[in-house]
Amino acid sequence: MTDNNRYISNLTRNTYALILAGGRGSRLHELTEWRAKPALFFGGKFRIIDFPLSNCVNSGMRNVGILTQYKSHSLIRHIARGWGHFKKELHESIEILPASQRFSDEWYQGTADAVYQNIDIIRDELPQYVMILSGDHIYKMDYGPMLAKHVESGANMTVSSMSVPIDTARGAFGVLTVDTNDKVTDFIEKPESPAPLHDDPSSCLASMGNYVFNTDFLFEQLERDAADKDSDHDFGKNIIPSIINNYDVYAYDFFKSAKNDAYWRDVGTLDSFWEANMELVSPVPDLNLYDKKWPIWTYQEQLPPAKFVWEDEHRRGEAFNSVVSGGCIVSGATLRNSICFSSVRVYSSSYIEETVVLPDVLVENNCKIKRAIIDRGCVIPSGMEIGYNHDEDRARGFRVSSGGIVLVTREMLGKLQ
Repeated sequence: MTDNNRYISNLTRNTYALILAGGRGSRLHELTEWRAKPALFFGGKFRIIDFPLSNCVNSGMRNVGILTQYKSHSLIRHIARGWGHFKKELHESIEILPASQRFSDEWYQGTADAVYQNIDIIRDELPQYVMILSGDHIYKMDYGPMLAKHVESGANMTVSSMSVPIDTARGAFGVLTVDTNDKVTDFIEKPESPAPLHDDPSSCLASMGNYVFNTDFLFEQLERDAADKDSDHDFGKNIIPSIINNYDVYAYDFFKSAKNDAYWRDVGTLDSFWEANMELVSPVPDLNLYDKKWPIWTYQEQLPPAKFVWEDEHRRGEAFNSVVSGGCIVSGATLRNSICFSSVRVYSSSYIEETVVLPDVLVENNCKIKRAIIDRGCVIPSGMEIGYNHDEDRARGFRVSSGGIVLVTREMLGKLQ
């Protein structure tokens, strides 16, 4: 191990990571009606929470707290099954920190309040640094270089950032302004008119929702914010704007630093969720799920291999440019440019194209589906067409997104019976 690697490993060992995983994901509509957004399925076998957790483990950060709140049962169950093997005796742990009214009679009131209500748990870990991470995005990031830059710059706080088009950032991201040394000079949460970059007027510098703090400084700011009755107790709305004029807050440009390895996707809408999944069926997608040097860990049930059966002229099980997970049976049906999660069954003469099929779905005979998201446990009745006539889709009670993606859930299908 080189001296630089040893230096970073010492920093990550002295860092406590907190993943903010209480998000509701309201822009995903019925897809998050019964689950928190970080518990949402992605990529054929994973859940969103697996990506920041895998980033932590692969970066050498093995003391992690997960802050949960909104409809967290499936999220907690997944973490307990897939991430419960860490041993405290080896100075590693992944702990679930639900809203439990430790310091007030309220549930988590904002991102800063969520951390503040667990301040005693963080203090018991004795970390030198605290990294606060978003649990809502799909991304691949080594946190070590960001942590190293935070220490080398002498910053009190470092904000992970990236360049995004102004139209994308408008009303959706916190936007930073920095000087030539990357020191943050201004920060506005979700502005309608984001400040453009000096060298690219069409883009701005957006916060990724990932922060590094010196621990003592974080505690001071959380306690000050908690005492402010007019605060929303949020990092983006309150903490960052209140400290940039008096303390050293720096931006870490993720894409410039990670270069060719940078990957980040917002999956906060039906269209973006569908698009990010669809990218994975291409021959060489930007997100390499087969990278043994940066594995994505998860919990998975032990299932038999995927199976494709029948080879008759008019009854052939086949898939083209598709991802098919364990436990799936494609019986005399065709998949094209689609993702099937675990234990999906597709029966004879059905055709599925450009569709994300979540686990335990049954597609009966002679169905045609395109540009859709089929939620877990749906049974698509024989002969149904989805995605071919949006007026008919809406008449059945299915949701059609602004980009023309059709969402189908069990509750929607139940109303047709």
